[in-house]
Amino acid sequence: MKTAFWLYLFSFIAIFDLHAQYPILTPFAVSLGAAPSFIGLMMGLYSITHLPGNMIAGWSVDRFGSRIFIVLSLMSAGFILLLQSRVDDPWQLLVLRSISGFVLAFLSPACMALLARITVDRFVLGKLMAGNGLVHTLASVASPAAGALLVARLGFEMSFLALGWLLIGTSICALLFIRDIPPPAPPFPKARPSGEPPARAGEPPSGMPPAGTGPTPASGMAMPVSAAAIPEAHAGAAPSRITGPADDHPPLPWPAYVLPVAMSCAQGILSFELPMLSLHGHGIMQTGLLFSVLSLGSLVTLGMLFLNRYSPLRRTMSGSLALAMAYFAAALGGLVPLPALLFIIGMAKGVIYPALNTLLIELTGNAKYGRTFSVLSIAYSVGAFLGPLTAGYIRDTVSPYFVAFLVLMTGAMLLPFAGSHRPNAASPRIG
Repeated sequence: MKTAFWLYLFSFIAIFDLHAQYPILTPFAVSLGAAPSFIGLMMGLYSITHLPGNMIAGWSVDRFGSRIFIVLSLMSAGFILLLQSRVDDPWQLLVLRSISGFVLAFLSPACMALLARITVDRFVLGKLMAGNGLVHTLASVASPAAGALLVARLGFEMSFLALGWLLIGTSICALLFIRDIPPPAPPFPKARPSGEPPARAGEPPSGMPPAGTGPTPASGMAMPVSAAAIPEAHAGAAPSRITGPADDHPPLPWPAYVLPVAMSCAQGILSFELPMLSLHGHGIMQTGLLFSVLSLGSLVTLGMLFLNRYSPLRRTMSGSLALAMAYFAAALGGLVPLPALLFIIGMAKGVIYPALNTLLIELTGNAKYGRTFSVLSIAYSVGAFLGPLTAGYIRDTVSPYFVAFLVLMTGAMLLPFAGSHRPNAASPRIG
């Protein structure tokens, strides 16, 4: 669990650093002369440049391990922030943000794959994923307000310099303290003596007693095995552990990836709309506090560890429907106060994120963790590109929050089809 501790610590610093930029990037771009549509394009390109990085990361993490990609991603992002502090033109900012999107695309698949390899116990894995979400939320609660306060005290240039050096220092610590965990190797079948014919279908391998019998004693007769004779440790282990080599190569559950696209699209719309409030009488500090309220809602539900006892599919479905209805209320306008609405949105996300990660782990084999989370990151990147870009172009004709409601409902409706192709082992959780 030492690896989990270091991953949580470095994830906290990295997420704190990145989320601290949320309330200050839009005012910074406006100060350089960028129009709202250009800001939407910049935020979208940051996300779409994740795609080539995610595609490379999926195969590379499975082949070379996570450590090197965690270190290089953090260090590169830190140097880009140092350059970002010197820009004086919106196009320079767009280029640097696009490069930053590419290098940071390796971070999430690498961290999630390494975290998933710590244990094969499903319940412990669910707790690790919930802990990962809790760490991310703790960082995102304080970071927007801290970023806004940093700009108020130091200005844009010194703020980006401080955040850049923080990422570079974190990458050096990751190089020193993180070690890779190799994926479990499937057992090799016992070598068959030369000349022995292969076993027929339904027939046990050579040297093994027939199914339903125990060890063969000296007399050569097979002993029947009763359920009571199975050790308790083995009898109870099957439901709570990830399935064996036969299930190591199932197809990826593609319908499940529609929901992350919808979620990041909705989040991109929200991340575009909230900083725009600073142009209509709200200060940067107030906008940062609104982002913190959003994360505080996630913190509440992530702290409800008893939720891990329930089926990840049901948790994901419930959270998705609640999130969609919250965006529908935002589209109506004035129905619920904005801070309360952001708190509800945060609570729904706190339910969905750990449940969705656990669900994807259950639906895929342990040899595909890198590809599983790489495709997940691609899905998030596609949605994060479409969200702010859509909001920047349609906000004068229709509420972008209504678009968020529609895409979230679509993702929730397709989610039950994700597990229909793969019957899984029974889960010890409720539901």
